[in-house]
Amino acid sequence: MSTEKLAALLVENFNPDTTQGVCEVFGFDIEDVGEFHVIISDSSVELGDGPADEANVVLSMTEETYRGLATGDIDGMQAFMEGKLRAEGDLMLATKLGEYFTL
Repeated sequence: MSTEKLAALLVENFNPDTTQGVCEVFGFDIEDVGEFHVIISDSSVELGDGPADEANVVLSMTEETYRGLATGDIDGMQAFMEGKLRAEGDLMLATKLGEYFTL
């Protein structure tokens, strides 16, 4: 699956009510697929191709893990504890992903 389609899974589930006043950049590195990022800025979301210049947190995982997270079949904390999800940067921000995107 392309990075565009993977990113669309996330963006389709954006919850603007939880992001008033929030300005954050999430980077995603999906093994063997590519990278994309999302910019959350005061209740809106923008999708970008490739790595972000200044991501607050970058999440790395396989496509299978990403799909599971995006569909709610995999718990993010469990994936992190099992080593299926790696995070670089603001780890506390990574925990808010489930608030910003309804999975």
